[in-house]
Amino acid sequence: MAKQKIKVIREDMLQVANNVAQEKNIDENSVFEAMEQALEKSARVKYGLERDIRVNINRSTGDINLSSYLEVVETLSEEEQAKQILLNEAKKINPDIKIGEFIVKELPPIELGRVAAQNAKGVIIQKVREADKSKQYNEYKDKIGEIAIGIVKRVEFGNLIVDLGKSEAIIKREELIPRETFKNGDRVRAYIYEVKNDVKGYQVFLSRSHPQFLAKLFYQEVPEIFEGVIEVKSVARDPGSRAKISVYTEDSTIDPVGACVGMRGSRVQAVVNELQGEKIDIVTWSDNQATFLANALAPAEVSKIFLYEEKNKVEVVIPDEQLSLAIGRKGQNVKLASNLTNLEIDILTEEEESERRQVEFKEKSSLLTEVLDVEDVIAQLLVTEGYVSVDSIASETLENIEKIEGFDNDLATEILSRSKNYMKDLNEQNQKIVDENILDEDLKNLKGMTIQMLALLAKENILTLNDFAELASFELIDKEEGIFKKLDLDEKLVNEMIMQAREKWFVEDK
Repeated sequence: MAKQKIKVIREDMLQVANNVAQEKNIDENSVFEAMEQALEKSARVKYGLERDIRVNINRSTGDINLSSYLEVVETLSEEEQAKQILLNEAKKINPDIKIGEFIVKELPPIELGRVAAQNAKGVIIQKVREADKSKQYNEYKDKIGEIAIGIVKRVEFGNLIVDLGKSEAIIKREELIPRETFKNGDRVRAYIYEVKNDVKGYQVFLSRSHPQFLAKLFYQEVPEIFEGVIEVKSVARDPGSRAKISVYTEDSTIDPVGACVGMRGSRVQAVVNELQGEKIDIVTWSDNQATFLANALAPAEVSKIFLYEEKNKVEVVIPDEQLSLAIGRKGQNVKLASNLTNLEIDILTEEEESERRQVEFKEKSSLLTEVLDVEDVIAQLLVTEGYVSVDSIASETLENIEKIEGFDNDLATEILSRSKNYMKDLNEQNQKIVDENILDEDLKNLKGMTIQMLALLAKENILTLNDFAELASFELIDKEEGIFKKLDLDEKLVNEMIMQAREKWFVEDK
């Protein structure tokens, strides 16, 4: 009779595991593990809560094995002695046993009473729920970056609770497009941007204002993006108002912007409708930052671009009548262009840029007037021809200076002589500063380094090669605050000098 009862239990065990696994669409092994934990709990109630009792269910036959484990130790622990056995006692059972191993005793099968059975059922249900939630968490975690479609289940303090079928998700109020409203039963599309898992379970977070929501909508609407022929490079959004998206393709036969717009604007219009009428500018991406920036500022036209790569900053010159178009309502156009290109953008009108050039021209002319003790008109002629520093004049040939309109041999000779004398005196002063302050020969011998540069570094307490290596190029050549701001140096040269100075770091790391 007992054997028949155990056989029934085995069959029931297999059937339950199979049914639960299919119903919940989870791994059958997870169900067996839950059953084993439930049976272990019941077995400890019968044989002693403090004992180490383990249950194993044969996945094929349903056979249930109960075993008591005793760890072999040298000295019994007061708290764990029910789970331990001394080495000399263990050797009586197994002469080859070692400390840390276990004496395993098989226990007779148990019959579950009503309370024990109820407890076992509770543990199984809990474990199955945990396995089910873990499966769903992993499933949605893998879907981060995709669009989900669900039904609004309820609205709580402006947040939407969305039924996704297998799970619920939340769209926080700030992740909705401004001024859009949903009510219970409405169908909603949103972007999965985060899946959290904590003690309370897992939560799926959706967004309709995320920049990548727009990108994924184009992914669904434009076959060329779906197939990977056209690539979405960057997105910038002012949700519900305006957005910019940059696209690129290596296929010269395809117009990426035209493909995204679609016949009579059908493709882009489908995205606009989903985003509550959000105006979308589609621009062509380019690896040339200046070209890309000009595209990003559309519909405004760009006259000139001054790019400062180290500072991730750019100055853009716009025709006077295009200023409001470039900036946009409340600065929207330039802000979106900045986000799209990941550059800090300063906008100048042609008039402002002209005024700035005039100020710079005046400053350079005044400097030459003062240093060379010449009339303003002569200094202005020199600056107009590109001689913006005394050094640039001193290093020039007499023949080239004589070619300047209005100059003759005597004037050219005098200008050249004064320039060289000034540079000689300046170099002597600089040499004295360097000799008194800079002792690091590696810094002095750095390729491209001059006495004038060294003197300027010394004044800023940059005295070693390592000090120089820690600088960024904009700290040296920035027109307003750079250490070398008066030297008119090429950014590429300065970058090469910094990288050369840093080579020592890599040698030391090895």
